Amino acid sequence: MTLIRPQLMQPLRRLESKSACPYCGTGCGVIIEHDGQHITGVRGDPDHPANFGQLCSKGSNLHLSSTGEDRAREPLQRQRGSEDWSPLNWSEALTQMARTWAGIIHTQGPQAVAFYVSGQLPTEDYYLVNKLAKGFIGTNHIDTNSRLCMASAVTGYKSSLGMDSVPCCYEDLDSADCLFIVGANVAYAHPILFRRIEAAKQRRPELRIIVADPRRTPTAAIADVFLPIQPGTDVALFHGMLHILIWEGLVNRAFIEAHTEGWEELKARVQNYTPQRVAETCAIPLADLRAAALAFGQAPAALSLWCQGLNQSSHGTDKNVALINLHLATGQIGRPGAGPFSLTGQPNAMGGRETGGMPALLPGHREVANPEHRAEIAEIWGVESLHPQPGYTAVPLFQALERGEIETIWITCTNPVLSMPDQTQVQRALKKSRLVILQDSYLGTETAAYADLLLPAASWGEREALVTNSERRITHLQTAVPAPGSALPDWVIFRDFAFALGEALDALDHPLPGTRDASWADRARRMFDFADSADIFLEYRECTRGRDLDITGLDFSVLDELGPQQWPYPQGAQAGQVRLYADGIFPTPSGRARFRSPEYLGVAEEIDARYPLRLTTGRLRDQWHSMSRTGKVAALFTSDEEAFLEIHPDDAHRLNLSSDVLARVSSRRGSNILRVRINADLQPGLIFAPMHFGRRFAPAALCNQLTLAAVDPVSGEPEFKHTAVRVEPVIFPWQGTVLRLNDQDIYFHAAQRIARQFPYASLSRTRRGEREGFILRLAGEQAPAAGEIHAWDQVLGMDGIDILDYDDGRRGVRKRLCIRGNQLHAARLFGEDATRDWLRELLLSAADVQSYRHALFAPKVPVDIGAWVGSRGVCACTGVDERTLRQSIEAGALTLSQIAQVCGAGGECGSCKPEILDIIRRVRQEVS
Repeated sequence: MTLIRPQLMQPLRRLESKSACPYCGTGCGVIIEHDGQHITGVRGDPDHPANFGQLCSKGSNLHLSSTGEDRAREPLQRQRGSEDWSPLNWSEALTQMARTWAGIIHTQGPQAVAFYVSGQLPTEDYYLVNKLAKGFIGTNHIDTNSRLCMASAVTGYKSSLGMDSVPCCYEDLDSADCLFIVGANVAYAHPILFRRIEAAKQRRPELRIIVADPRRTPTAAIADVFLPIQPGTDVALFHGMLHILIWEGLVNRAFIEAHTEGWEELKARVQNYTPQRVAETCAIPLADLRAAALAFGQAPAALSLWCQGLNQSSHGTDKNVALINLHLATGQIGRPGAGPFSLTGQPNAMGGRETGGMPALLPGHREVANPEHRAEIAEIWGVESLHPQPGYTAVPLFQALERGEIETIWITCTNPVLSMPDQTQVQRALKKSRLVILQDSYLGTETAAYADLLLPAASWGEREALVTNSERRITHLQTAVPAPGSALPDWVIFRDFAFALGEALDALDHPLPGTRDASWADRARRMFDFADSADIFLEYRECTRGRDLDITGLDFSVLDELGPQQWPYPQGAQAGQVRLYADGIFPTPSGRARFRSPEYLGVAEEIDARYPLRLTTGRLRDQWHSMSRTGKVAALFTSDEEAFLEIHPDDAHRLNLSSDVLARVSSRRGSNILRVRINADLQPGLIFAPMHFGRRFAPAALCNQLTLAAVDPVSGEPEFKHTAVRVEPVIFPWQGTVLRLNDQDIYFHAAQRIARQFPYASLSRTRRGEREGFILRLAGEQAPAAGEIHAWDQVLGMDGIDILDYDDGRRGVRKRLCIRGNQLHAARLFGEDATRDWLRELLLSAADVQSYRHALFAPKVPVDIGAWVGSRGVCACTGVDERTLRQSIEAGALTLSQIAQVCGAGGECGSCKPEILDIIRRVRQEVS
């Protein structure tokens, strides 16, 4: 990659470095603007083939997430039960870790230690930590949070096609004649790919788009056929479509006979999945089922896209292979615009799969259980042998930690206390662990509360790295700015720990497994003699030689000179391979793709009289994972500022719920309190809650306290997409709000601590132009004591001379306003907060409040000021809310271009376009 400097003889004011976005698996190219010390801005890289300069709302705000007081800057330790961290230097931290791990390995064996890492780690980190675990220590207990999103796609591809090799590319979006989107809200989870789909549909209106999803998400706004299937019925849907394709003579018999096996068994299976039976099972119109099947079968080129809706299931592998069956039966694979295309959830989940980043895998798409594969990697690593038993996947790993079978865990770049199912079990496991090591770039995550040691890792823009996106494209990221404090790249931490562990094992006279090395320290120095990322890449590259993902023709100079490249890229190649399986030969023993014939099975936890509603969880447009990055950016709270519960009007009426009230959602494992959103586009009986919010923003709304730990028996992926729950109103006699300009991070962190003291609280950032603040909403059984309120005023910086107070002890109403220079700086509205939205408007607009002094403590906004009603933001770039959009639509703006001209929404990054279309649709329905 190129570091672009100003012309010689000019002051060094502005630098630019090429990188890639660290969010979803789209892999968008990013140009980082910086001064050599600080990141000052970002823009899309027009030369990167994943995005051609476009960025979504998250990517375009990346520069705002890279700094702050919550960055990890030095190793820290603390005693169990204490919230106070003590600093260590790196030598002390690694020595302490190594002695504990060496003692466990010496007395209980290497299977008593475990790693849990992340699809956000670059390829070199993934490779090195796997070499450390499987090659040096000898444990296969190393899994990744990719287990929570992509594991079923891996097992589906391997089962049907022979290898975990995505056969498609982004160019196929431009040439497909039929696009089948199932279990993926592409508009939210992969916005830049959705921009490409929108452009393809606009360019070729004849492109048929089918969307299958239990929810009518913004992605469905572009669909020609929408199939609102019941949760978990995907296998029945795919079998029913195949039944119709067979009946209508739309299968490709020549392809089936020449390139597949297992057809007769599958054909016999789907005979039972008649259109009528499938329509009833999925609860969709029979005509729509037929329309979808015929659109897929009659298309010259059919492409399917899927993500967590298929993968996050106790039958995720079955769903994947049943979808791939449709492509094999019609020969829709290996050609432009055709194929089964899984969309990756994280920026380098693909790289983790390539390097063997799961407990049953080894580098180069090899298997732990395969003796030849173990021998090949043992030879490359220079060790006698590798452990033959695959390690625990994520859910069983944390269960083993709770049992005491695993003594210690090293968690890297992920937040399992928030992201794992059955959250309370994970918390119990970490409490029981002898030593919890957390390696992260940010302090204060939910998992940090359970860590004994915290190791600071360099983050995006602060280190060199390699990542692979959803279309097998490898991008080389260069360092732009130094990491804060003594933070290090993850691979350096793993390497230096190996050195320390070698010395600690020698001190215990722990026996070496062979005679190749004189000591464990010697072995560590030999195995981890890496000076930089390029050294690691050269060794990893050799692991791919002759494999399906062969990249022996790549090095950093090729990537820098030619740009991001797709694999395979073997030695002597001039370019990467765009599509796989064009010759109809598959990496199976027979060379044929395999039809699989799963039976449709229901969800792991069915609804019943006690838990009669179906909860599904998912992503929001402007937040990502557990909000370690996106939660720092006020603009990204515009569309959804707090956790919520979406529910159909019929269910809301039956349960006596109205919009904006609080509801308790309970499962067999726990309960949440969420604010209600009524959505007529949702199915009756189905509710939705976002996955992102943790105790930092919504301590009463942790949705993974509800989800269950049922996993797919093949992939080990949990069933996040369906939980049986009940919902009931919850009424708190007391409520309150704090509004404040966020001029110092300490006040936001103080608000987080206050929030955890209430049965319900939500904390979010808010912004208007250059002014940023936060809003803390609270609810409880009784009003806080005056002494508590006074203490909170102090820690929130709401005491001093510019204060107006209103106290009505009899009614329990206590209000405080901080006014500086005739502008509202902060407000506390306890016991009465109906003026919340109006006061927030005054605070963020920097309005002169002198003329409003008579109304500032009013119980509601006076009539002479006008009605002030909160409205959900839609456009994160411009701050345009739904009320403004509705007004524009009612005034005659009925297209995206007209909306952009009238109010600006949708005219920048474009992430909000699907929602604008959805609002236009709803306004038209209301008018009609």
